[in-house]
Amino acid sequence: MIRYGISGMPPEGMTDEQFLDGLAERGHGAYELAFVKGFPWDERRCAEFGAKAAEREIWLSVHAPYFAVLTVQEEDKAIQCRAALEHTVKLGRELGSRVIVAHLGGTHGEDPEVLVERISRHLEWVGEKVGHLGVGVGLETAGKESAFGSLGDIAMLAKQFAFVRPVIDWAHVHAVSGGALTSVEAFASVIAFLRDNFAGWMLDPLHAQFTDNQFGDKGEIRHIAYGEGSLKVGPLVEAAHNAGLRMTMISEARDDESHDLIQADMIATQDQLVEAGEVGRSVASGLVDFPVEVRAVAEAGKFPIVGFDRRLTLSNIDKPFFSDGFTKGDLISYYASIAPVLVPHLLDRAIVMSRFPDGADGEFFYEKQAPGHQPDWMPLAPIHSTVRDGEIEFVTARDAESLMWLANMGCIEIHPWLSTVPNTDVPSYAIFDLDPAERATWDQVVSVAKLLKVALDQLGLVGYLKTSGATGLHIYVPLEPIYDFTRVRRLVERLGQLLTAANPDDITMEWDIPKRTGKVFVDANQNVAGKTIASVYSVRPRPGAPVSTPIRWEEIDDVNVDDFTIVTIWDRISRHGDLFAQVLKGGQTIEAAERELGLDET
Repeated sequence: MIRYGISGMPPEGMTDEQFLDGLAERGHGAYELAFVKGFPWDERRCAEFGAKAAEREIWLSVHAPYFAVLTVQEEDKAIQCRAALEHTVKLGRELGSRVIVAHLGGTHGEDPEVLVERISRHLEWVGEKVGHLGVGVGLETAGKESAFGSLGDIAMLAKQFAFVRPVIDWAHVHAVSGGALTSVEAFASVIAFLRDNFAGWMLDPLHAQFTDNQFGDKGEIRHIAYGEGSLKVGPLVEAAHNAGLRMTMISEARDDESHDLIQADMIATQDQLVEAGEVGRSVASGLVDFPVEVRAVAEAGKFPIVGFDRRLTLSNIDKPFFSDGFTKGDLISYYASIAPVLVPHLLDRAIVMSRFPDGADGEFFYEKQAPGHQPDWMPLAPIHSTVRDGEIEFVTARDAESLMWLANMGCIEIHPWLSTVPNTDVPSYAIFDLDPAERATWDQVVSVAKLLKVALDQLGLVGYLKTSGATGLHIYVPLEPIYDFTRVRRLVERLGQLLTAANPDDITMEWDIPKRTGKVFVDANQNVAGKTIASVYSVRPRPGAPVSTPIRWEEIDDVNVDDFTIVTIWDRISRHGDLFAQVLKGGQTIEAAERELGLDET
């Protein structure tokens, strides 16, 4: 759960291979390059070192120069600071880093609100330059009264900028709290604050720094040898273990003996926790390193889970569910791990269960009505059905346990309604489903998506792109929830017709399946009440367990649909966050687009 490493620079006279092998032999899985005084390496040098570190599974991060701060007021200096931060992110990308670390800067006696506004302005500039690169800008917690950057300050900035990450310097938190971090409970309270105030993917893993320190009334005075002060790593390790928090921990001690002592205490505590507290067995097969480890106790052929808030009993967790060897337990573990990102997209939405009792290669069926044996804690969504002339009670998902129950029912795919339960006649978004027919190519799908983007841009609408997880693409256009399905479908249909007229060789809206051959089908009929489509972050029943994944328009030419699976999705989310978060905000109206398309007259 904790990847340990140290900070510094490789010594002169030693090859990269020798240095990195030495780290690996000491059990270090991370290294933070201390570019604190400037930029001793260029991008090529970083790329070379990063490739060698990746071969040894050593995660790299970079500490930006101390002068790359964000509270500076003078514009000339601010330009230099922003440029230094931008360059650090670019070096981090070459190194393969998930995060770079930066100090926010001094307060200079200014009002916090003024500082937050200024920092926001600087971060907006930085974000425009490098926010898309998949390297988080880690803002380090301040350790003294004269420095800016409490956890609350960083949380406010993270709500504005998806590329911001919290970097917890535990010595700094210890200093500003007057030496409060001496118990498991104290560390647990900080972790609870993080969980309450940051998106889950910003904390997976949490980037942290650790060393012992001397402090006074105004905060940290200096680092000291480990063991000479009151900050110990054992309680932190136990608190992280209890919270299920993955962490990259960088020792910033000044001597090798302290590095080794911190690591030894960390390992000893981990060993004690395993011996004393291991309950049950992992649900997953071990083929995937999931962020959340779901554990269960074997009882008469069933597996009640442990460590979660709600009671849930699993079954057949070792049953193969994909031809690659992934099991039903892997599917359950995936949905438990993806819950912080996926659940917001499912809240208050009825779910149609797409059940594969025997796995992805077996028979499947759709089930709308809740089966009756669902847990009593799972809310149902009763929706009137004109076909049945009565109500159908759909299941919903509001937490990890809900998703695990669905996976245990064999629901490889998650199919939510396009509308929320309070407003079932009003979709939250328009969906363009680009489905390649037989003999159509991925390049054709990409070209159709690009043409659609041009049309949306001209209409003043923003679409968000995701892979279907199969062979196509889905474009979501978030809307104000004020338009009925008929109106939204009409908009999608008219745009599909225009696209078809513009490129009839590649695009079709033909309902006769044989006539679609070699073309991309634009399915406007997805925009109908009660229709569902595989959710963002849904697994699909195909080899490799692919995941329907948001992508940026800028990367559409470089995407391979098989890149995103239950194995690979975690690094992408930790780097880019939820690229579909904007879809939840809605906010777009269609009157102007309707007028442009001549729909306001019909």
